[in-house]
Amino acid sequence: MIATPMELGSLKLALMAAVVAGSAIYSEFLTTPAPEKGAVHVTYWEKWTEFEGDAMRAVVDEFNREHPNIHVDLLTISNIQDKTLMAVAGGVPPDVAGLFGPDVAQYADDNAVLILDDYCKKAGIKPDDYIRPFWDMSFYRGHVYALPSAPASTALHYNKTLMQESGLDPNKPPKTIEELDSMSDRITKFGPNHSLLRAGFMPAEPGWWNWAWGYNFGGRLWDGKDKITALSPENIRAFTWIQHFAKIYGSQALQTFRSGFGNFSSPQNAFLDGKVAMEQQGVWMYNFISKYAPGLKWGAVPFPYPADRPDLKDMTYADEDILVIPRGAKHPNEAFEFIKFVESQKGMELLCMGQRKNSPLKKVSPEFYAKHPNPFIRLFTDLPKGKNTVEPPKLGIWPEYQDALNNAFDEVNLLKSTPAEALKEVQDRMQPELDEYLLRLRARGVIK
Repeated sequence: MIATPMELGSLKLALMAAVVAGSAIYSEFLTTPAPEKGAVHVTYWEKWTEFEGDAMRAVVDEFNREHPNIHVDLLTISNIQDKTLMAVAGGVPPDVAGLFGPDVAQYADDNAVLILDDYCKKAGIKPDDYIRPFWDMSFYRGHVYALPSAPASTALHYNKTLMQESGLDPNKPPKTIEELDSMSDRITKFGPNHSLLRAGFMPAEPGWWNWAWGYNFGGRLWDGKDKITALSPENIRAFTWIQHFAKIYGSQALQTFRSGFGNFSSPQNAFLDGKVAMEQQGVWMYNFISKYAPGLKWGAVPFPYPADRPDLKDMTYADEDILVIPRGAKHPNEAFEFIKFVESQKGMELLCMGQRKNSPLKKVSPEFYAKHPNPFIRLFTDLPKGKNTVEPPKLGIWPEYQDALNNAFDEVNLLKSTPAEALKEVQDRMQPELDEYLLRLRARGVIK
């Protein structure tokens, strides 16, 4: 009997998934001691390397010591999202996967991960255990699809030495965006032919939250139902603010300046190297400061708000890594036992202290704060508790939407489009995408 093209495609996908899984397992076998006989093997795929990977490995080792009947095998997987989805499609998924919080909607809508409601209920895991955004990102359409591992929040990091050299008080960082702009102007230095030598602030650096600037001015990206709202007055105001830096610095000078930045994880990082004095960054930035610029005098405060919008004070961007049980996992019960351990105060503090991040749990031990090396760890813990916490929209088309917003940011930053033109292009492109996506979900019975 001759296989149909669809059957051949499915077979090919299954074989590819098997190769992915087999390669990962083989590489891990070379470095991992054999577990005790009789223990249930739980395969755990995670993306972290170096100190972040070491922190999770310490959690895994502690779990394995305390649970002799379950042995978690931790495998480091590159491009983990695609490989996990491929393995699910091929019927050979891991038992646990460490994925990305902003993509929960996509995982859920694709039926790629298990619903964890009953597991959480049995384990006594509930929303009140968590700082709100870190639970919300794992909760979608009335169900729990994931639980947080390492969370993150952002704040304005600033170089005290450069502020002082510019005649500014390093103990009085900006509170409003207008103050940020004024301080940035004083810190910025130009060389011959208007070449840029140092920037006070650049929305394009590091360029990881190009999609989110509208929130700082009261904007939103969708109405939570079926309407894309990229072309809102607040979003246009944000992109106008972004573009004014390109006009001040000069678009070509800005691009030349940025081309001289080193890798993020290096001493030539623009903030660590003193090329950019103020920068929106996450709790993880302490790790790179301590490693590559230990002598840097720096501080962290909530990102400034528009002077006419004090209601937007203390805004932060929240993100998290997550743990899921992929559909088709061989040992879902044992997999959740491990996830439950990570969600415990003991497991979570071991992980977050190892990665030098804040905990997503409301209950944190005094020792965690006393021993934490980041002097601003309470700031990063407290900011997500406020009302102005920004989370990526829960949209199955979020990866495409984010790409469209990044393109709009670049168009505005390069002075190729006005803010309204760039955002209208996003609106016109993404509304039909959302309409079609929702239509497919209705056809499948996922939504009414």
